[in-house]
Amino acid sequence: MHFLRRWTHVLVTICLFWTLASTAQERYIDSIFTEINVRSFVFSDTLELDFYSAKNNELTDRPIMILVHGGGFAIGKKDNLLEKKFCTAMAAKGYAVASISYRLTRKGKSFDCDCPTEEKLATFKTASEDVLKAVGHLAKNTGSLGFDRNKIILVGSSAGAEAVLNTVFMRYHRDFRQLPYGNLQFAGVISFSGAVLNADYITEQTAIPTLLFHGVKDKLVPYGTAAHHYCDEDTPGYLPLDGSNTIAQRLSKLGAPYTLYVDMEGNHDWANKAYAHTHDISNFIKTVILDGVWQQSKIRLTP
Repeated sequence: MHFLRRWTHVLVTICLFWTLASTAQERYIDSIFTEINVRSFVFSDTLELDFYSAKNNELTDRPIMILVHGGGFAIGKKDNLLEKKFCTAMAAKGYAVASISYRLTRKGKSFDCDCPTEEKLATFKTASEDVLKAVGHLAKNTGSLGFDRNKIILVGSSAGAEAVLNTVFMRYHRDFRQLPYGNLQFAGVISFSGAVLNADYITEQTAIPTLLFHGVKDKLVPYGTAAHHYCDEDTPGYLPLDGSNTIAQRLSKLGAPYTLYVDMEGNHDWANKAYAHTHDISNFIKTVILDGVWQQSKIRLTP
């Protein structure tokens, strides 16, 4: 992707509330549609996705956002209230949006420090496989659904954030390289309190525009680098993960565009709170992903 100009690293403190000075409405930034249609599709076995599209949005080259819900790979649904509200809001801005289900392989099982590392790796891999199957299904129907397969943006919360980050960045990891990537490419990835298995796998080949939200005091998914659920090294479930700050540092080193929103006092609640930041998300997509403006920024969130 060609980026138009370079911005210097920025550390900004912003408030969670803002006012819009301009009344002009811009596609992909502002809410310009009021009526949203939702259709459901089966994409693999019993797995389904919900496709959100504005009724009068006739463009066929729209970006598509594909949302993966959270829930520790044990609970959660594609159509929970937060997910539905988010998808509706983004579709009203002009995006095509899909919210997908995936196999909840930890349902009724532990995913804590007593869960063997091999099972944790298998869980991450299975989630990425389902993400790719959903993306592949959508990509085969770009004509009827009206979006550009070169503008696919993955979005995830908590477990879903781990799923999308691993899908994008672990593409050439020995446990992921056999997954059904085919010729799929991603234009960007957005994470709400997520982590990746190993940030060293983020290379010039895999790096893409990345938007991250995270609380420094997250006790479930590390902000920096730490073991999954902070398990001790001598436990069966010890598995180091690289969180948002480590990912941002790696992207910075590679010269890849990213924005990290960080709450210095925040915890894992940003897996949910980030859903409300549709304005920041749409600005990042429009500016960095669609317009190709290069930026690396770390933005401090304050209540």
